[in-house]
Amino acid sequence: MGKIKIMCTSTGCIEYAPERYHSLGIEIIRVHVLFNGKEYREGPELDPVEFYRQLETIEDPKNHLPHTAMPDAEEIAAAFDRAIADGYDEVIVYALSSYLGGTFNKIRLVGEDYAAKLKVHVVDTKITCFNEGYLAVQAARLAEKGLSAEEILKETAWSMQHQLFIGVDGRLDYLIYNGRLKGGKAYIGKMLQICPVLHFSPDGVCEARENVRTQKKALSRVIEIVQEIIGDRAPEDYLLWHIYTGPSLLEELKEKEDQVNFHTNHEDVIMSPVSGCHNGPWLAGYGLVFLRREDEPLD
Repeated sequence: MGKIKIMCTSTGCIEYAPERYHSLGIEIIRVHVLFNGKEYREGPELDPVEFYRQLETIEDPKNHLPHTAMPDAEEIAAAFDRAIADGYDEVIVYALSSYLGGTFNKIRLVGEDYAAKLKVHVVDTKITCFNEGYLAVQAARLAEKGLSAEEILKETAWSMQHQLFIGVDGRLDYLIYNGRLKGGKAYIGKMLQICPVLHFSPDGVCEARENVRTQKKALSRVIEIVQEIIGDRAPEDYLLWHIYTGPSLLEELKEKEDQVNFHTNHEDVIMSPVSGCHNGPWLAGYGLVFLRREDEPLD
């Protein structure tokens, strides 16, 4: 059986997640952010806390929007070259949703050039942030146990079918600045204090699951939705964590949780700048993944 290297795009937030995940040897392929006239590689060159602080306070944000750029082909090839040099026969890359840009496809195309010397599997996770990253964490743990690539891909495919990203955009500003809300919808949304409840569809599209009037009602509704999805599943059979950009809305979400005695069972993980720059610094919500029980079949 070949030696398997696990990789993930930087949007998977592994570097912002608890320290225990950092020792799994997951290679990070970094997406870029263009902001204030500079280009940053997500992770080592752009601190998310400072990034969202700047988004909250920057003057004239409409004309100073951050933008994202795919990793260079040379960066992707270098990651594959390192895997070969380290004696790996196969690579599994967990990439952010293909609906969020061309990174998934670019990695896939570079991987095809390596077909003669490295077997490359590129997974469209159809999601982003630590939901994406946890798939790589799960895969790395399975690789350590000696499972084959096919077995790892099957297990993580099950997890992809049993996960959730859901959150509240507390203010519509960045959705409007980025052109996601235009014209009459933007005007009415601000006038009626609409807060979209965002989620990823099964196809990997980030979209409004519901539109709720007022921020407080939207936060309560997000908690209700997560409770409904979890149902009577035991806490040891899922992981639930907070996703957030800036801290302000997260604190309000936690206050709502206290009121209904509902809480997460995993540490908070900040949203990656690449993912969060399109939503702005006023997002808070949840990442959820079910942990497959022995009585739950893979198929």
